[in-house]
Amino acid sequence: MKDIRNIAVIAHVDHGKTTLVDELLKQSGAFGKHTHVDERVMDSNDIEKERGITILSKNTAIDYKGVRINIIDTPGHADFGGEVERVLKMVDCVLLLVDAQEGVMPQTKFVVKKALQLGHRPVVVVNKIDKAAADPDRVVDEVFDLFAQMNATDEQLDFPVIFAAAKLGYAKYNIEDENKDLEPLFETILKEVPKPNGSDDASLQMQVFTLDYDNFIGKIGIARIFNGQVKQGQTVLLCKADGEKQKGRISKLIGFKGLDRIDLKEAGSGDIVALAGFETVDVGDSLCDLENPMPLDPMHIEEPTLSVTFGVNDSPLAGTEGKFVTSNKIDERLAVESNTNIAMNYFQVGEGKFQVNGRGELQITILAENMRREGFEFSIGRPEVIIKVENDVKLEPFEHLVVDIPDEYSGTIIEKLGKRKANMTGMNPMGEGYTRLEFEIPARGLIGIRTEFLTDTKGEGVMNHSFLEFRPYSGIVESRKYGALVSMEKGEALGYSIFNLQDRGVMFIKPQDKVYNGMVIGEHSKSNDLDVNPIKGKQQSNVRSSGADEAIKLVPPRRLSLENALEWIEDDELVEVTPVGIRIRKKELDVNKRRRLAKQMK
Repeated sequence: MKDIRNIAVIAHVDHGKTTLVDELLKQSGAFGKHTHVDERVMDSNDIEKERGITILSKNTAIDYKGVRINIIDTPGHADFGGEVERVLKMVDCVLLLVDAQEGVMPQTKFVVKKALQLGHRPVVVVNKIDKAAADPDRVVDEVFDLFAQMNATDEQLDFPVIFAAAKLGYAKYNIEDENKDLEPLFETILKEVPKPNGSDDASLQMQVFTLDYDNFIGKIGIARIFNGQVKQGQTVLLCKADGEKQKGRISKLIGFKGLDRIDLKEAGSGDIVALAGFETVDVGDSLCDLENPMPLDPMHIEEPTLSVTFGVNDSPLAGTEGKFVTSNKIDERLAVESNTNIAMNYFQVGEGKFQVNGRGELQITILAENMRREGFEFSIGRPEVIIKVENDVKLEPFEHLVVDIPDEYSGTIIEKLGKRKANMTGMNPMGEGYTRLEFEIPARGLIGIRTEFLTDTKGEGVMNHSFLEFRPYSGIVESRKYGALVSMEKGEALGYSIFNLQDRGVMFIKPQDKVYNGMVIGEHSKSNDLDVNPIKGKQQSNVRSSGADEAIKLVPPRRLSLENALEWIEDDELVEVTPVGIRIRKKELDVNKRRRLAKQMK
């Protein structure tokens, strides 16, 4: 059996996980001398690169002093907690990264809780010690307090600490040591990370924790071998979570080295490999010895908390901008997504409508953004939380919310969140004029708050949340304060009419944009909806007037991203998503029918 170490890098979003893995790869010699390497090389898809966040967990392997170190880079955002949870079962230790200035954050708590429950003893890396406001000693104390609060064992509380600046490529045992390279971290991994427990001579036991897909070889399962050896072409037994068993042959066995995938003839206990040959393989399934099958426990994955309805686009502009517009195509694409993304599921709820359940708005908008880029055209309804009923009690998901804001805005934010049924559980000064507020809030209260929050804090506030638990339903939560400006004509918007409508609110469109009856073209400055005409031109007469040639001054429109649009809409509105643009519309386009419905509601 080779000398192997299996670790996962876990942390709150933006604390430097991917950057650290980059440096480990570079300093271990995984890249050739003349190889050009991008920043955050593990974030491979376009959206990850643009947003600077990790969405899918990815694995790599490096060799250091004759030891194979398998590293899994995990997402830090709460919406992708399902990815982190199953990865932790596959490793023997975790590197817990904590920002030397921000300290312990909501997602840090979430991942630490999972890691401690599985019995891991984390190696704590205090990252970004080069920041001007870094306070590494305070952060180490915070981590110790968090472990104690999570009922860590004495062994877990005696965790090793490394101080690092991943971006600058150095780590050290003590703050006073010189800034050199990552050798202290490599040495700590070899010394502190336990070797895998299994044996090459035992019966085969391996478990799949991530799925991938290849157009040529089909579904790929990425799995850890807990016991035994596996060879390419070997016939094994696939044991599903529901007890079903299927015989199959491993058609391809793939190993990881740096950023490359290499074909393997065989692999042994403790290794992490990818394999093909099983079309029905799922996360949590075990692959066992034919003669002596001993499946491993299936994984528990936390259930979705948010649902959104995807539907066929039926607006007057339907089919003019997208390549894939039918319900069959949308159904196929959602099926592909649920193949590899187990924290998300969907089912049909009507003709051309699908309810997609996920862990949060970000997870669902990233799916929608990927579909949009692939040429899909569809509509999305307002996100709703998933309500459970247990013992005749209505339960809804609650979130743990942490906001870091300049001191002068704390009163405004506390008042705003109070109206959304938030309960404040902590208030700590952070130094440098900032305060950290902690709340427990219904997940419904967070829908549509991010834009308002950024406006209220002049863009200086930082907001993070993670799932807490299901609690009894908390009543009606306040939603959007302002109404919509709705077009009552179809055509192209004109600068003259937009100029005259500017006083009524904030516009979402610019001149020459296509509009139609029932499309939302702006936010009204009052609470009611207002029907307006954005295509009205200036009437010309044969009488010359003094103000005829004055230039009109247009305020730049508010450009809506997918997240902004989903947060903004109400129950009677939809977001129309096409490869070309994002529009908001009323579900009922006809103005008279809308008015009749509004009267009935009253």
